[in-house]
Amino acid sequence: MKLIKPMLAKLAKLPLDDDQYSFEIKWDGLRAILYSTADQITIASRNLKDITSQYPELQQLRESLLEQQVILDGEIIAFDKKGQPSFSLLQRRMGLNSPTIIKNKMIEIPITYIIFDILHLNQKSLVDLPYTERRHILENLNLAGANWQTPAFQQGSGKEILTAVSALGLEGIVAKRLTSSYTPGKRSGDWLKIKNQHRQELVIGGWLPGKGQRSGGIGSLLLGYYDITRQQAKKVNKEQHFLYAGKVGTGFTKDVLHKLLTILTPLQRSTSPFVAIPFPNAAIFVEPELVGEFEFTEWTPNSTLRHPSFKGLRDDKLAHDVIREI
Repeated sequence: MKLIKPMLAKLAKLPLDDDQYSFEIKWDGLRAILYSTADQITIASRNLKDITSQYPELQQLRESLLEQQVILDGEIIAFDKKGQPSFSLLQRRMGLNSPTIIKNKMIEIPITYIIFDILHLNQKSLVDLPYTERRHILENLNLAGANWQTPAFQQGSGKEILTAVSALGLEGIVAKRLTSSYTPGKRSGDWLKIKNQHRQELVIGGWLPGKGQRSGGIGSLLLGYYDITRQQAKKVNKEQHFLYAGKVGTGFTKDVLHKLLTILTPLQRSTSPFVAIPFPNAAIFVEPELVGEFEFTEWTPNSTLRHPSFKGLRDDKLAHDVIREI
């Protein structure tokens, strides 16, 4: 089956005509398209990277699908001890290559595949069907197991759902227009993400050395984003500019800081990748290739993050496609 890029949601406020939308929880995990045939299951990340071997427990889903030819869209998540999705916990399952380590992590950190859309069934593509019809087909498959589930959704009542999700400490909700088709790789506006906290991916452009307990390592990361995506730049024949978004020094464990230092050291460069911003002489710059996810309270008037916190690394989005969302 042909690989499909997942449909994306636009950051927005609650729609006024919320009776025209379905509302779901916004899951804090790894977006994944799952391809199931009679012989095997293949899983691809948002940027079409094959991550099948990292989540072997999902191979059992083929039996629930009765070996039909199916393409599913969903999110791989890890629940913490409180029963809430934890991206930090999921980080410990991402990017693993050793079958032995993966087998051990399956026991330590079980994952769940949250299935919220179906794009293909047997010989028929479903992407042109309205959202409600696709959900009806998906629900008739009765996909519920130890490592996968089909979440509930609610037509209308967006404000009440957002309030309830906020009380649970979850990231937010997604509003999906009931009549919308599935547009692969597009951020059409038929899907809207409404967040309780500001949160987005940013690119690491360097770091400031640490002091005290962090002496000899990373004290804070220097973050940035591009003014336009690489695709947009090619379309208008314009160069991308890497803009400074501020620095972040919280949200790290000692192990995460060590991992970041190991990954970033080979990427060092002698000049700043940022556009026209002065930095302390101690700043260490890197090629802007590594993407992370960060939570913050707001953007300042100077277009930098206020009170940012590191949530985890992302290998499912290309650095040159990271732009400011709000």
